[in-house]
Amino acid sequence: MRTAPLTTEISTLDEKGIYVRGKSLVDDIIGEISFTQMIYLHVMGRMPTDGERKILDAVLVTLVDHGLVASLGARMVYLGAPDAIQGAIATGILQLGSQFGGVMELVGGLLEEIIAASDPDAKAKEIVERYRSQKRPVPGFGHPDHRPEDPRTPKLLAVAESAGVEGRYIAALRTLAKAVDTALGKHITINATSGLAALLGEIGIPCKIMRGFAAISRAAGIVGHINEEIQRPAAFTVTRMIQDAVEFTGKMPPSKTAQA
Repeated sequence: MRTAPLTTEISTLDEKGIYVRGKSLVDDIIGEISFTQMIYLHVMGRMPTDGERKILDAVLVTLVDHGLVASLGARMVYLGAPDAIQGAIATGILQLGSQFGGVMELVGGLLEEIIAASDPDAKAKEIVERYRSQKRPVPGFGHPDHRPEDPRTPKLLAVAESAGVEGRYIAALRTLAKAVDTALGKHITINATSGLAALLGEIGIPCKIMRGFAAISRAAGIVGHINEEIQRPAAFTVTRMIQDAVEFTGKMPPSKTAQA
């Protein structure tokens, strides 16, 4: 069976240089563009506009930190293997998933459904009914700490709107939020994950790779927590506090003293 030739459009090199997405790493990239621009160029294959760069900047800085608790796993791995910081960073990134940090790809998919629909309001209602029938919350709505609004979401949407985006994903998000509120009979917080999904959609990021941008951002945050762990160790003390706080209710073997 004949197979198609293997190809890549991302990078190559020769004796004179290294080339990424049609640009010379030395002449066109190093010292010439920002890290945010480089991320967009590498992933999307072209340089971002000023508005796209501003929006991606807002997305990346929003997700850098998620508190001490979220970094505890990474801190513990570093405590056990300080010679391999990459393991601790990987641990922090692996915490991103369908429950924390990675919900944006689920929201992005829902927004794409609404955008593609001939009747966005009816599609949003259908989505909400779908989740309610499964007794599952609609992804991107609700927050344990922020009510009635997640303070990050309005700012994110404002940044995108000021950058002159087309606004299809933001409009779809607002349509979905209206359907959620109507179905539950009260206002449900639009959390930052929803806002981030809308922003990434506005700059052309496919929903299947949106979680990757959370991983890029979180990696930087984990490095910050590891640096603090080196300066002010907390991981071991926190784990001892957890051990003391959780009551053991299992069985113990008979005491040898009692048997005697």
